[in-house]
Amino acid sequence: MNNSTSILERVNSFILQENLCLSKIAKKAEVNAGTLSSIFNRNKIFTIDQLDRITAVMNLPEGHLYDQYIVDYLNESSPNWRRIRPFLYRCADLDKLDCIKKVVSLLMENLMYAPLLFDVAEDFFQTQKFAAARFLYESVAESEKQQHSERLALCKYRLFNLSLGNDQIKNQHAAIQFEPYLERLDEIDQLEALKDLANLYRSLRDWDKLEVLAKRMEEKGKAYYFSKSRSHSKDKIKKTSRPAFVYIAFPYLLLGAVYEARKQRDLALHFNSLYADLDWVKEKDEETLYWKSLFKEWSVANIFVSKLFLGDVSILPDYVVYFESKDHEILVALLNIVEAANQHYYNVDDILQQFASNISNYLENQEESPFYSSHIISDVTINLSNELAEYYLRNEKYEVGYTYLLICLEKSSKNRDKSGIIKCVGLFELYKDEASCEVKSTYQKLIKEVYEHEKKINLSSDDI
Repeated sequence: MNNSTSILERVNSFILQENLCLSKIAKKAEVNAGTLSSIFNRNKIFTIDQLDRITAVMNLPEGHLYDQYIVDYLNESSPNWRRIRPFLYRCADLDKLDCIKKVVSLLMENLMYAPLLFDVAEDFFQTQKFAAARFLYESVAESEKQQHSERLALCKYRLFNLSLGNDQIKNQHAAIQFEPYLERLDEIDQLEALKDLANLYRSLRDWDKLEVLAKRMEEKGKAYYFSKSRSHSKDKIKKTSRPAFVYIAFPYLLLGAVYEARKQRDLALHFNSLYADLDWVKEKDEETLYWKSLFKEWSVANIFVSKLFLGDVSILPDYVVYFESKDHEILVALLNIVEAANQHYYNVDDILQQFASNISNYLENQEESPFYSSHIISDVTINLSNELAEYYLRNEKYEVGYTYLLICLEKSSKNRDKSGIIKCVGLFELYKDEASCEVKSTYQKLIKEVYEHEKKINLSSDDI
């Protein structure tokens, strides 16, 4: 055991300063007096819970003695996992990432600790202690980089999820870093990862990549759903996060989006109809029925959209009636309507007036949705503001149009959405003669910020 006098000396000094005896401080800390005596006699050492209790009695901040605890009790040639594990959990609770790093550095020379640290990382991930989880996943991945293991692949998958945010360039980089490990995951995690990758590439509007991922998910989803092993494993602990049929129906939805974007309307209609008819799904549990109803809803909505983009303006009233009571669908529906209006020169002023408060709320708050990932919501709000800018500028409502253009440019810059920035620049150049001096000044300021930000990012690109 390493020299443990430092913490003991501090406690002893406190006892002398406060004129206490060992039994009194034990009582105050609600620690057994005999146990505390054994600690002072160096026959035992503090557990982390006992240290926290003593720290509180000494009126010190939580975790104040953790750095010294590492020196006194954990810095051993053969670290004691029974002491280290609870210490890691308390460090995560208190967000003491530096202490976690110090302890992990003591362990990672010995590969036997990798699976133990991975299990802790999984606990941290599930309890949303993401900073601590990220560091542990990175450490385990580094220690196993030559092992080609499923655990390494799962670390890479978790790191991919933890890396996702509003910066679309970083999101794409995270996906590229993870994808080589996809096939090393088990069957269920592969389905989850394909779902997450598909959602990301959908938000990036990379339709070629999305098509490939959707077809892979469909193939693997069918293999999983119709496999004998799944049908005989009702008691298995590990299950997909959604009912199994979703990993077949969702690819149909994604392929509908791909072909809609490519203006292959017949194919889009075909795939959008496939997830309306889910009679082949045999499960009748509440969750399955809920997701079946959602897919039926989405099929109806996307068939409306396909017809709308084909130029059938007559469906607009029915489409509005369909989505106006569905808060989670309004944002996407408005984007579809304005985009179609710009393509076919529809007049949708009445609809935009009806949902003016919704539009304002979405663009200002960009609220989370249980049905769409944050980067999907971010992508939709950027594209909605861009389409609104085009709609109003084309209809000579310049003040409103430029308001949306500047909103789009600001959001695109923040998210490093180059497509959004390019669209804004194109629109501005097309209508710049109608812009006021104030609009031109604000636009130039934002463009300068975009330039300075990109310059700064390029200089530090090694940090991505």
